[in-house]
Amino acid sequence: MINVTIVRKDDGQISSFTVEGHANFDMYGSDIVCAGVSAVTFGAINAVEALTSCIPTVEQGGEGGYLYCEVPKDLPAEEEEKVQLLLSGMIVSLQTIEESYSDYIKITFK
Repeated sequence: MINVTIVRKDDGQISSFTVEGHANFDMYGSDIVCAGVSAVTFGAINAVEALTSCIPTVEQGGEGGYLYCEVPKDLPAEEEEKVQLLLSGMIVSLQTIEESYSDYIKITFK
């Protein structure tokens, strides 16, 4: 199962997210759930980097399917707003995947 953890600050802003595990929906290379989650999360990170001045901290790797992304603290308000909108769009997309494939992906908010 893919476990996605979204961490929010006290004010509700997204501070980081972690993706761990594999869906095991299908064989490696044919797993549409893994492919969808990867496309959505990496696409969001790429969008943040391309459309804002924010360069998040990103860690990835391992056989366990691991991705961590942390938003820098103290971004200018205008940039923070853009980053939050892009990451909120990522969450909506992940929730859409979760609605259809709940046996293979779980999203948790902290």
